[in-house]
Order: sequence, then C-alpha cells, then structure tokens
Amino acid sequence: MQHTTVGRAVGITRFHALGPNRLDDIAAKFGLDAGLTESVRLFSLVLPFRVNEYVLSELIDWSAPDADPIFHLFFPQPGMLSPQDEHLLVTARDSGDPARLARVVADIRAGMNPHPEHQLDLNVPHDDQGPVPGTQHKYEQTLLYFPAAGQTCHAYCTYCFRWAQFVGEPELRFAAADPARAVGYLRRHPEITDVLVTGGDPMVMSAERLRQHLEPFLAVESVQTLRIGTKSVASWPHRYVSDHDADATLRLFEQITDAGKTLAVMAHLSHPVELEPAVARTALARIRDTGAVLYCQAPVIGRVNDDAAAWSRLWRAELRAGAVPYYMFVARDTGPRDYFKVPLARAAELFRDAYSTLPGLARTVRGPVMSTTGGKIVVDGVVTEPDPAGAGPGGGTFFELRYLQARDPRLVGRPFRAGFSAEAAWIDDLELAVGTPEDIRAAVRAGHD
Repeated sequence: MQHTTVGRAVGITRFHALGPNRLDDIAAKFGLDAGLTESVRLFSLVLPFRVNEYVLSELIDWSAPDADPIFHLFFPQPGMLSPQDEHLLVTARDSGDPARLARVVADIRAGMNPHPEHQLDLNVPHDDQGPVPGTQHKYEQTLLYFPAAGQTCHAYCTYCFRWAQFVGEPELRFAAADPARAVGYLRRHPEITDVLVTGGDPMVMSAERLRQHLEPFLAVESVQTLRIGTKSVASWPHRYVSDHDADATLRLFEQITDAGKTLAVMAHLSHPVELEPAVARTALARIRDTGAVLYCQAPVIGRVNDDAAAWSRLWRAELRAGAVPYYMFVARDTGPRDYFKVPLARAAELFRDAYSTLPGLARTVRGPVMSTTGGKIVVDGVVTEPDPAGAGPGGGTFFELRYLQARDPRLVGRPFRAGFSAEAAWIDDLELAVGTPEDIRAAVRAGHD
C-alpha cells in the first residue's frame, strides 16, 4: 500500500523536545504566571518534565492552565511532592551546594517507589548469562521488551508509573541495546506468543532504528503478536503523518502484518481532548491502513480524567476512529501518586457511569483494573449482603473482584471479594473477605509479606 504525506498542523514543522531549560520561553509564549513557572521548575528537579510545541499549542487551554487537565498531565506542579519533600528540596536548592541537591533529589526519588509491584525482582527473566537485559516476563504468554533507544517520550506524563526510565539513573532503568538475547529467550520459551515493545515510548525511535528492534522478532515462529505501547498519537501524531520517516514507519507496520503477525498499537489516550485535533485522527487512520489493530488504554487520574463524561466521550471518540477501547487502569503506587490517586470506589463509580452510556461496540473496555504483583485485578463493582450472618470485613459491603490476567493462569476469572473501603486506592488497602481461597490470598499478598 502506498502512503502519501498529508499537510502539517500550522506552525509545527518538526519535533523539538522542550524541557526545564525552556520553561521561561514557554511561560513567555503562553502566559504562564511567574509563581506557577517557578513551581514547575522546582518540581522538575525530581519529576521528569518534557513537552513539545504540539502539546503546548494544540492540547492545553492556556486561559486557565491550573484547571486544565492536559496541563496537569504534563507539567510537574504544587502538590506532587509531599510538604516534607518539598521543604527538603527547596532548602537543598537554596543552599547552592550541587552535591547536596543531588543527594536530596536521589533520596526523594528513592522514596517514591520507582519500581512498583516488584518489577525488578519478580518480573526479570534469566538466561545462562544472567538477567535478560531490557525485558520483563510476568505473564506466561507475554514478554515486555524495552529497547534502549526508546526509553524516552515525546512528552512526559506526570503520573507515569515508568518515570524512573527518564531520570538519568541507570540502575533504575530497563533497557536493551538490541533484541538478540530477548530473541534467544523467546526461542527457549515457545509459550510466549506476544511481545509488548514498551518504554518510554518506542515511537520516539526512527523508522530504521525501530526496524532493527522489531524485525528479529518476526523470525520467531511462536511469536504471534507484536504490541507497541505508545503515547505518540496523543503527544506527537505527526510521527505517522508528516515526520520525515512517517511513511517508512507505516511500511514497517505493513511488513509486520504481511509476515502474518498481528501488530497491535496500544495507544495511551487519557482525555478526549487528545483526539480533537484532526491530525490525531489522521494518525489513527493511517495506522489502521497498514493492517495494524488499535487498542486504547489509560489510568483514571485525579485532576485529569476523574469524570465519567470525559471517559464516555473518550471511548466514543476511540470507537469512531476505529480503535478498541481496552482498559481503564488504576494509577500505580509510584511517583506523585497521592496527587493523582482516585479511590477504588470512586473509580468503579466512574467506570459504571461512563460504561452505561456506551453503545455495545464500545463495551469492550474493562476497568477499573489494578496491575498488581500477582496480576491484573478488575473491580467489577460493589455489593451489599442483605444477610448480616454473611457479613465480613466492611459490615456486609464488598468489592467484587477477579483476576483478568495472573502469574498463575488458574486464578484468571475466579471472583473474590474484599471489604468495602471508601478511601482504599489499591489492593493493599483492602481486607479480603472471610472464605477467600488461599491461592487467591497468596497471589494478592505476593511480594508484600
């Protein structure tokens, strides 16, 4: 299939990353007030900060940035650090001692749970040389692969549970220079049918670099699906439309599908605003034209999308664009989690209210889902037992839960309960109901005893 380049958005010709050193330019151009600018500058000493002209010009409402969901999505700001950490950071910065500031920054980051749910010690596979670099193997059928050149993004989401990939500390990063050892591991583990290429964002790589990482997987017969996790449709859709190698990238996608593999582009879309620009919808259409399938997912994030109407609009927009609404996640216990967290009860209510508005074809979405140590747990709802004799923790009111995916496949699909809590935001905050099977209890406790 021959692709032709279509027009660019006005004033945006090529990608340029804008970081903390460009804050004054951003403030001057978009009218960001001095106090908020200095707050962003302070918190970006700890939290990764990167935007681009498209995000700034096309997605943010600059008339009230501190109330704008996309501004909260990409700009570190007050409340994202605890008052204690903020005080330590200000004191260290004002001391004028770079070594002291570096120590304080490192200590704050270490206290923000950079690798939640035991990714470093439970998910890393091994071969005869030791840990296989840049990989995770949590579920039987799926291998995660982190290409070293893809461990950045077109813009950094402030909630991102992989923020440790971006802060310049090698010991916190997953990264593979090339796929050779991952391919060897796959050949020894034919039960793995899916490779999820993730980051960071693999789509920051050039088409040629992306080819070098993806082509070797095509020769592994047992691999049936290549997935690419990406935020690029939202934060730089020109990657598929008008970048110098946009067409070469789409030809690579066609090569994958022509080889008999399923190519699934897992688009991270957090808010319906991200699909309003025509270039974003064009990007989705061009991806679909290659034979790739599109799935859309995002966590529910306080101050960004904790609104049922926003989710309903988002899922409907995804469906109209030919994509599959896939997951509403629960934000993980990492980074500025207290700033963004939404209690499970509220998340379940948001999901139910949004889901009830959808046509049948959009009811492919699942949520709210916690990606825990033991597997993906969905909150199916809240139930109150009328019989007090059957009451357990929570006085007879329970969360209905089940594993959608699990380290132990025997757990998948089996319902279980936990006592209701209006404030709980993660499985660790819940007390499992009396009578919960021991294998489910063990999976929930995995890595936390």
